[in-house]
Amino acid sequence: MKEVFKLDHVSKKYVNDGKEFNALNDVSLEIREGEIFGIIGMSGAGKSTLVRTLNRLEEVSSGTVSFYGQDLSELNSKEIRIVRREIAMIFQGFNLLHQRNVLSNVMQPLKIRGFPKEKRKEKALEMLRVVGLEDKKKEYPSRLSGGQRQRVAIARALASDPKVLLCDEATSALDPKMTAEILDLLNEINRTRKLTVVIITHEMSVVEKICSRVAIIDNGELAEIGEVKEIFRNPRSDAARKLVFPGNPFDPSDKDARLIRLVFDGLAASRPFIAELVESTGIKVNILSANTKSVGGIGYGQMVLELPKDIQDQNTVIKFFEGRGLSVQEVKGA
Repeated sequence: MKEVFKLDHVSKKYVNDGKEFNALNDVSLEIREGEIFGIIGMSGAGKSTLVRTLNRLEEVSSGTVSFYGQDLSELNSKEIRIVRREIAMIFQGFNLLHQRNVLSNVMQPLKIRGFPKEKRKEKALEMLRVVGLEDKKKEYPSRLSGGQRQRVAIARALASDPKVLLCDEATSALDPKMTAEILDLLNEINRTRKLTVVIITHEMSVVEKICSRVAIIDNGELAEIGEVKEIFRNPRSDAARKLVFPGNPFDPSDKDARLIRLVFDGLAASRPFIAELVESTGIKVNILSANTKSVGGIGYGQMVLELPKDIQDQNTVIKFFEGRGLSVQEVKGA
């Protein structure tokens, strides 16, 4: 699989009132052709700065960013404009021209590039068909829902036949139903058009639904990178654990209680593990939270349990679950 982007020890420093601020610090990662790659972090983590280095909207302070093996810092202004045609972006705010109708919005990048009018119209209509909005071609953005406006933005981004689509918090302004529809659309576009998609988000649910690999950014540093399924099962960094662990709807019965998190995959999700535990050992546990979700098309679930106070019983419970192939992790400060 070809390497689309490669970041090698990338740092980005800003100077404000004479003080240096590290937005990115020694980040190295690669994004492969045809994958849906997630970049996730809390607000201010540096993820948006990172994505802007991918098309050189941000100059790096040190390190290199390569696109298909070409160091972007070596390109002159004309060459970088050509590269940017291959790297389209969509945003949280849609960035549509409200005084123009849907068709004109999608035609706009082709107009800037000098395409003849009939060719622009033909291509724009094709892209509107792709996103399911050909019947809205004469409408204005103000008459569309948030999800429809984001579909128009996607159609506009696709009109130039890019190799990469960067999505910077593209679903953050949408409700859950619209978010799911946009993510399904991006997944379909990735599958049918072999388009590399980079998703920048602060929501783990977005990454879990659509991404194959993810980089977790924390305070400008790469906290963790890997397959989404593996990070969900076994997050190694504090930043990953904060994003993956569910919030507990109930407090433990004691401030010193010992809590564990179980992760089970789709093959085992239907098994009554808690009932089996009680039947096999006679030991009861307190379920503080539980949920299931789809990760890469496979059903996954997780539970946070409060263990009994007896240490021997605690060890028995942990060995019981580990013996059945479940991932068991201690939850600190839940």
